[in-house]
Amino acid sequence: MWIDTHCHLDAREFAEDRDAVVERARAALVQQVLLPAVDPSNFDAVRELAHRHGLAYALGIHPLCVGSIGDDALEALRAALERHRDDPRLVAVGEIGLDHFVPGLDRDKQQRIYLAQLKLARDAGLPVLLHVRRSADPLLAGLRRVGGITGIAHAFNGSRQQAEAFVALGFKLGFGGAMTHERALNLRRLAAELPLEAIVLETDAPDIPPAWIYKTAAERAAGAPQGRNEPAELARIAGELAALRGIAPQALAEASCANAHAVLPRLQALAA
Repeated sequence: MWIDTHCHLDAREFAEDRDAVVERARAALVQQVLLPAVDPSNFDAVRELAHRHGLAYALGIHPLCVGSIGDDALEALRAALERHRDDPRLVAVGEIGLDHFVPGLDRDKQQRIYLAQLKLARDAGLPVLLHVRRSADPLLAGLRRVGGITGIAHAFNGSRQQAEAFVALGFKLGFGGAMTHERALNLRRLAAELPLEAIVLETDAPDIPPAWIYKTAAERAAGAPQGRNEPAELARIAGELAALRGIAPQALAEASCANAHAVLPRLQALAA
């Protein structure tokens, strides 16, 4: 059995076959999927999907959405966390974080919104799902500044030192489709060498397609559509990780599920 700790099931890419996507995931033994929000406009969507399909969700403001929101978005998040505080399917605050890869983003505003969301998560007693893109060090600084927070560093692709710093703060590291690409040498090395108890699995579907779905720039230029990732791919992604580590897929399944439950206590309660 597998847990997909990060999937944007509400994305428009799934509009035509969302129910079938969930059915394929369950057929592939993906027992649970965590649906993060990206801004107040999809808070209700992820919550409704989680309840409809027996999944889990998180509420938060994604750093790529920061430029289009006002300070009322933080109040909307605070109110939503309060309103749904007793909902067992609300398991985290996310997707939040910092993005220092996409040009033109307001880093000061990102930082302010990030720190505010860390405080909301701490006050709500919830872990966080962190967007980490060329931003590991300032994310770590914010965690140390606010204190009392654990969670998952989603789609982690930093250095060994940064990985160990997150783990030391009680975080798990999310590995998914990017790790299946042979040229991702550092990421594959981390996936193979980090302590097993530090790892959780994710797809980030419909994004970050694994190697067998991904289309190169040349293929896309020639008219080939980019493949769509989905939670059912998690078992094959996990198989790649198990092979890198030289362990049986079943051992990885047991460990990764235990890790997800440890860092997301409400997720464990849903499995009881």
